[in-house]
Amino acid sequence: MSYEQFAYLYDELMSEAPYDEWVRFVKEKLENYGSLSGSRSTEPLRILDLACGTGELSARFAKEGFQVTGVDLSEDMLMVAKKKADAEGLAIPFYQQDMAELEGLGLFDVAGIFCDSLNYLKSEQEVVDTFSRVSVHLNQGGLFIFDVHSLYKVNEVFLERTYALNDDPISYIWNSFPGEEPNSVEHELSFFVLDENAGKYDRIEEFHYQRTFPTEQYSAWLDEAGFKLLDINADFEHIAPQADSERIFYIAQKK
Repeated sequence: MSYEQFAYLYDELMSEAPYDEWVRFVKEKLENYGSLSGSRSTEPLRILDLACGTGELSARFAKEGFQVTGVDLSEDMLMVAKKKADAEGLAIPFYQQDMAELEGLGLFDVAGIFCDSLNYLKSEQEVVDTFSRVSVHLNQGGLFIFDVHSLYKVNEVFLERTYALNDDPISYIWNSFPGEEPNSVEHELSFFVLDENAGKYDRIEEFHYQRTFPTEQYSAWLDEAGFKLLDINADFEHIAPQADSERIFYIAQKK
């Protein structure tokens, strides 16, 4: 998947995303599970924001007093994130790395993979490797929090659906189809972006692939990577997933 052009449209398209809900949820989980055994009481908690994209959540966590490090695979996304952080006077280091091959970033008290970014990993091995690399970068007792699309959302909400937006300066047509692997979906997106200088719309094509797994599988992989699963919640609430829940949160602690 390429974000080369999509990176510069992302913030406008995601302008209504509930970023503050992610921050609230993480802070509440930290409060629920008390102080982390690996954190330094006199210093801010260190949080590793994986697949940070354009840095919207990284910036919010930094404003809440966390010491944030952002990581993303896309150089273009990171350019947008750095420009944004600099403009707000936020000292956030950003690194271009594949989260399945994470290395050399030091130890953190909290690691997060938000906005269903984990679902963009295509293979089971990539998920397994990501969990393993996150474990290496967490202090003992550190928390790992991530959210994924539910099986219901992938198999019932997305499939064979068409979404469209007719607006200025961006319009789009978004078609979703079943992927080749179980519990996967392919998104074909056509964006029409207004070029005010030329007085015309440019067309940008994007193809995105997402895959999710059953709760039992995520739980087993977390255990293999050295995590204790603390909780599984749904849709930003501290409740167990229901049959029609769309976003599933996993909260795990490094053993």
